[in-house]
Order: sequence, then structure tokens, then C-alpha cells
Amino acid sequence: MEILIVLVIVAVLAAGAIVGRKTFAREIDRAKRIRRSNRKP
Repeated sequence: MEILIVLVIVAVLAAGAIVGRKTFAREIDRAKRIRRSNRKP
């Protein structure tokens, strides 16, 4: 039973990390684009 709970927690953390990374990558991309456009005089 304890093993099952641990597996569920690990699965939730892994899913959260995957979703968070996708969102974070999009934010970084947008920040790079904004920085690039600001650099041009």
C-alpha cells in the first residue's frame, strides 16, 4: 500500500514537472523575443 502511494506521488510530480517545463519554455521563448526586439535601436 505504501509503495502505491509513493508511486502516485512520483507520477504526480513527474506530470507537474513536464507541464511546468512546457509552460516555462514558452515563457523563456517570449522573453527572448522581447529582449531581441528591445535591443534594436
